[in-house]
Amino acid sequence: MKTLPQTPKFDLTGKRALVTGASSGIGLGCAVALAEAGAHVVCAARRGDVLEKLVSAMTDKGFSAEALELDIADQLALSAAMKAQETFDVVLNAAGMARHAPALDATPEDFDAVMNVNVRAAYFLSVEAAQGMIAAGKGGSIIHISSQMGHVGGIERSVYCTSKHAVEGMVKAMAVEWGKAGIRINTICPTFVRTALTQPTFDNPERFAWIMEKIKLPRVAEVEDIMGAALFLASDASGMVTGTAMMVDGGWTAD
Repeated sequence: MKTLPQTPKFDLTGKRALVTGASSGIGLGCAVALAEAGAHVVCAARRGDVLEKLVSAMTDKGFSAEALELDIADQLALSAAMKAQETFDVVLNAAGMARHAPALDATPEDFDAVMNVNVRAAYFLSVEAAQGMIAAGKGGSIIHISSQMGHVGGIERSVYCTSKHAVEGMVKAMAVEWGKAGIRINTICPTFVRTALTQPTFDNPERFAWIMEKIKLPRVAEVEDIMGAALFLASDASGMVTGTAMMVDGGWTAD
C-alpha cells in the first residue's frame, strides 16, 4: 500500500509565543489564535490593566497565557524583558503606530515617532528573539504585522508607507542571515481591518469609497481574517516559508 504524505500540523502545543501589541485589535486576535492552537502566550503591551483583563478572559477559556507590560520602543526594557523570559518559539509583533498626514505636512516628530515603533523597535525585537533562539540551539518563527502599505502607496500615508516598506526589506535581509539557524521570519500584510483604531477612516465617506474601490473582495477585513495567517506562519505548516510577505489584502495589490 502506498504511503500517503502527512499534512503538517497547525498544533502549537508545548510552544511558547510572545505577542506584542496584544491588548487590542490584530494583536489580540493573534494572541487568541496562537493560544487556541495550544501555545503558552505571553501577551505584551503598554497597557497593563487592559492586558490583565485580556489574560483573565483567555485563561477563563482554558488557554495558557500571561501578561507582560512592555513598551517595545524602550530598547533597554525590551532587552531586559526578553532575557528574563524563557526562549520563545514564536514571536509575533503586532505593535505599531500611524500618524497620517499629507507628505508636505508631516513633521520630523511624526516621522521619528512612527519609525521608532514600526522599524527600530521591530528590528531590535527581531534581534532579541533570534539571539534567544540561536542560544537555545533551536529555530523558531518571527512574524511582523506589516501592511499592504509596505508594497504600495496610499493617501496621506507617506510616513507610514516608509516605515512598512522598511520592515519588508528588514525581514528579507534577516531571513537570509538566520535561515541556517532554522529561524523563519515573515510579515503579514493586511488591508484595512475593522478595529477601533481604523473606525474613523471607515466613517469618512470619501476614504471608505477609496478603500472599497481598491479591495477586490466585497468587504473590508476583520480581525479574524488575520488570525488564520498568523497561525499558519507560526506553525509547522509554513516550515519552508521565510523572507516573504503574506498578503491578506482582499486583492488590493493584485493590480
